[in-house]
Amino acid sequence: MHRLLALLLLIPLLVLLLALSTNPVPSVIPVLAQSSSGKVVAAPSLTDQVLVERALANELHAAQNGNLDANQNANHDTNQDAIQDANHPMRYQLRKTSPRATTTKEIMETRDGEVARLIEINDKPLGAPDEANEEARLQALLADPGQQRHRKQAQNDDEGRILRLLRAMPRAFLYQDAGPGEGPSGKVEKFTFRPNPEFNPADLETEVLPAMAGEIWIDPVRIRVARLEAHLQRDVDFGWGILGRLNKGGRIVIEQGDVGPDMGPDKGPDKRIDEWRTVRFEMQMSGRVVFRNRVFDTTEVQSNYAPLPLGMSYQKAVEMLLSGK
Repeated sequence: MHRLLALLLLIPLLVLLLALSTNPVPSVIPVLAQSSSGKVVAAPSLTDQVLVERALANELHAAQNGNLDANQNANHDTNQDAIQDANHPMRYQLRKTSPRATTTKEIMETRDGEVARLIEINDKPLGAPDEANEEARLQALLADPGQQRHRKQAQNDDEGRILRLLRAMPRAFLYQDAGPGEGPSGKVEKFTFRPNPEFNPADLETEVLPAMAGEIWIDPVRIRVARLEAHLQRDVDFGWGILGRLNKGGRIVIEQGDVGPDMGPDKGPDKRIDEWRTVRFEMQMSGRVVFRNRVFDTTEVQSNYAPLPLGMSYQKAVEMLLSGK
């Protein structure tokens, strides 16, 4: 049932950026240039539709390749050192709040996929029974690599859906300039979006797009999505309403920013890890899955990002979580 639920609630913009928060997606640098002094400067200004389309293209290339080939954008110089530092594995804390409870997890990214440990419930450390349950779960994961392979395969499946959504978004909406603003990582350009009447969904993932409208903020220097707010303008049925329905009025807010830390004094200010990640996610959504009504009211905050060694195995991450390192 949870797999069906995941498919039915595959709100394209939700999956697009929420999945980016759970998979390493580096900041894309081809829209930056270097002056003769070596300082990174902003790219020339772009027209409204082109700026949005280029930001979405950068998200697509990041999701596909981990970084963007300098040849993909022949009109812009490339900060090669920043690209080499891209796609660095990170650890971070995920605080999830819902009407039922608030949980905080420590999450570590590895070559084998993510591993996590529950560390707080309702902003309080785990009691002895819950702590023992978490340790037993991690020990079982350590002893059974098949569990982690299954999780990694699920991540790969999500990435395939992300790519389909990213390819569809420039055609699915019409974008209009809404003026400058201030985002999580600095100045942004705001754009409203509404359904493109000429867009025809090709699959389940894109079926919701014609019912959505909202606002998207673009970082004009990095040319990345900084914030997205989307609303369902009408009910959306899946499988002619037999499989489920999403109700009109649902709302999603996603914020992204540069969370990459400096990697040491020997690298200098222009050699930092430049990681573009989700920092906040909100969802208020209601619907029906087959015959069961569901209401979702969730806020997630991702913070305390820190780099991990390249190529680290999931077993090493589990050992670190168990040792409290």
